[in-house]
Amino acid sequence: MNITTVTTEVVLPGKVGTDGLLIRTRDLAAPSTGQVVLRMDATGVSFAEQQMRRGKYYDQPPFPFVPGYDVVGTVIAVGPEVNAAMVGHRYAAVVKVGGWASHLLIDAADLVPIPDGVTSAAAETVVVNGITAWQMLYRTAKARSGATIVVLGANGGVGSTLVQLARHAGMTVIGTASPRHHEMIRELGAIPVDYRDPDMYERIRQIAPDGVDAVFDHVGGAALAQSWALLRKGGTLVSYGTAATKDEDGNSQLPVLKSFARLAVWNYLPNGKSAHFYNFWAGKRRLNVFRNRLHDDLVQVLRLLADGVLSPQIAAQFPLADAAQALALAESRTVAGKVVITA
Repeated sequence: MNITTVTTEVVLPGKVGTDGLLIRTRDLAAPSTGQVVLRMDATGVSFAEQQMRRGKYYDQPPFPFVPGYDVVGTVIAVGPEVNAAMVGHRYAAVVKVGGWASHLLIDAADLVPIPDGVTSAAAETVVVNGITAWQMLYRTAKARSGATIVVLGANGGVGSTLVQLARHAGMTVIGTASPRHHEMIRELGAIPVDYRDPDMYERIRQIAPDGVDAVFDHVGGAALAQSWALLRKGGTLVSYGTAATKDEDGNSQLPVLKSFARLAVWNYLPNGKSAHFYNFWAGKRRLNVFRNRLHDDLVQVLRLLADGVLSPQIAAQFPLADAAQALALAESRTVAGKVVITA
């Protein structure tokens, strides 16, 4: 006999202010073959949701929908062909949308177990952020011990994780942020630079006069060329966002396509440097390969978290009912780390 699960969801109805989010409850369907019912323990606010609210995320679904890029939760029911032993255990998953809900249906194949001793809120800080940072550092930039790298927005969720991973691997990190976050960045082991300084790029050159091995740039826009210019021969630019255009009206895909075009042109220049646009979902057409890579990378990051190598950067915690406040705080650009939403 199936017991009906009632889920509470936060809905993004259209291009609204943070106070325009809606809350609804509905009956959740029973899990079908290969699915589980996951009770949300923690989800969070990433830059993706901030862009989705404006209708500016590259491939977001049509309104209305439930946002929430990743989730940590406990399996409370399983569908056919799923191991019943999963019930009662905690897992993490990246879902792109749907995470801002008390309960959700999810494919069991997308779940990665949470190590004992790691809280759900701590794990939430390194799901999409940790995978993104790990893959950009090791799979895209292929950075190694002894390298010098630049992380723009080093106080953010992805940025602070990047700093910690790179420092653990023996790299020198220059991190940009507003002065209020410089002490935190120093504590993570990076050299802080004021991102509001009009001479920011010159300041970075003073710190690394021979150029750097990699730049991780979530800002995009016109300044992307400045990031490219920081690289030494053999260096890599990893662009993974277009924050510079987040408040501009118009086609949400255009800024990304412009970045694609610029990076492609730069890759043809005979200077030994390379440029990449990191796409979390690249390769998903080969679903099993994609899932295995994501699983392997998240297991590595969660192990570092469990071992104390990574310190969870929790900016604040809000209950699901206060998701609007969580989103507003994340968008205020005043916080360090990730804003977490809990059940």
